Amino acid sequence: MKRWNEFFKRETVLVVSWVLALASMLLVPPDAGYLSYIDFGSLGLLFSLMAVMAGLQGLGLFRRLGETMLGHTATTRQLEGLLIFLPFFTSMAVTNDVALITFVPFALEVLRLSGREVRLIPVVTMQTIAANLGSMTTPIGNPQNLYLYAHYQLGLGDFFLHMLPLTFGSALLLALFLVFEKPAPLSFPRRSQPPLTGAERHGLARYALLFLVCLGAVAKALPVWAVVCVVLASLLLFDRSVLGRVDWSLLMTFVGFFLFVGNLGRVPAFRDFFQTALAGREVLCSVLASQVISNVPAALLLSGFTGNGPALLVGTNLGGLGTLIASMASLISYKQIARYDPRLRGRYLRWFTGANLAFLLSLLGLYFLIR
Repeated sequence: MKRWNEFFKRETVLVVSWVLALASMLLVPPDAGYLSYIDFGSLGLLFSLMAVMAGLQGLGLFRRLGETMLGHTATTRQLEGLLIFLPFFTSMAVTNDVALITFVPFALEVLRLSGREVRLIPVVTMQTIAANLGSMTTPIGNPQNLYLYAHYQLGLGDFFLHMLPLTFGSALLLALFLVFEKPAPLSFPRRSQPPLTGAERHGLARYALLFLVCLGAVAKALPVWAVVCVVLASLLLFDRSVLGRVDWSLLMTFVGFFLFVGNLGRVPAFRDFFQTALAGREVLCSVLASQVISNVPAALLLSGFTGNGPALLVGTNLGGLGTLIASMASLISYKQIARYDPRLRGRYLRWFTGANLAFLLSLLGLYFLIR
């Protein structure tokens, strides 16, 4: 029983998705139509990108990048700017959760070494916001972007047209936060980077090539099935351990929600209700839904009942701001803070909630002003 409780706590969203999927089967018994629910292309591309990112992270690429840039900081403001904008920009290519897994522990260590632990909570809060907002910039920045981009057959131009203004607005808000921090000289021990080994250089080259192959599928220049085959073959030949670091629970969560949404779409009463509720209110509905079930499930659920993909894209990305569970990546930072010092949890939650709401309202205002 204890093992099941631990599994539920660790994989709550996965369990909920499959409970909903199984419950919906009472309304629509399993049949051949179930296969049409599942977007195998999105799942294949998501798997490929997660595998490549896991490989690059295992080689320490992003940590090495951060430590190299840290050597060029001279003031406390520069330090905080680096710690905040590293996850902002890297999340555009490596997803928000990978950015936070890499750079939050890095920030905790650097702030401790520099005697700046008093700034730990605001900096980690801003790192989390930065990762969630930076990741909305590209189709590969987070799972819901990749899914919505493929589901609605969006072009790259159309995607960037809707997301880049919000990205620039986010960067300005993050910069504004830094303006209020008075700069002071910075002094702490710097660590030299050990040179890459031959095996590490070969690994980086291989994963860089695989990443370009994945981008080819995102740009619709390569078929997804071919990309999956290339990535899988490479891992089986050179680095099988990466397969164990792929987030399989996220993939299975997608499958559960695909089944749930597909079944609801075949029940006229549910379909009519969701379509009526969403009509003209996609952004606000997806923001609100994200606060309760997080933005990835919200994207999967609501995409079955509206054809307005760009509005859903904006709403689920901005919806990652707000509550702690609005974006599951935010839990990564919270767990790191709790592990570092459990006494900080309450203060972190207050800081996190206040800052997230401020960013959410500001960016929603910007969206409705420019749309």
